[in-house]
Amino acid sequence: MVSARRSFQGVLPVAALSRLGEALAGTEGTAQYELDFGRDEFGTAYLDVRVQAPLTLTCQRTLEPFVLPVTVDSRLGLIRLEREEAALPPGVEPLLIADDGKLNLSDVIEDELLLALPLVPVNPDSALPEEVVGPGPEESSSGEGRSDNPFAVLRELKKR
Repeated sequence: MVSARRSFQGVLPVAALSRLGEALAGTEGTAQYELDFGRDEFGTAYLDVRVQAPLTLTCQRTLEPFVLPVTVDSRLGLIRLEREEAALPPGVEPLLIADDGKLNLSDVIEDELLLALPLVPVNPDSALPEEVVGPGPEESSSGEGRSDNPFAVLRELKKR
């Protein structure tokens, strides 16, 4: 594949990626991928991986599912031995391949999507519940005699 500079593109159902499915709130949708094999100017075999997939995650702020569009664009250096990792150019992640040279491309796509998942998924359109935030400034009454300044107490002590 590397010598022939082969390219592949296609669509993979998210439901077919079992390890990824365990980390998601739902397995709807498809992942569109483009894979390009080749050699760089240093002679290093590489695999360019580009994937776009709408993934359904659970928002850790509201605990409700939301769809996060995930985009992966990475270059993987194909190595056979771990010690070859040091020879990879900067910005190239290592991908250890078997002695027979075979590579399961769906596993590579799944690994890259797993690495692209946020540690704490939060829906950017969500807001904290009012119980957490408390009443807004327009809702609090100013007739309580309490100042909004947390240092007001210190100012009173200084006057004594």
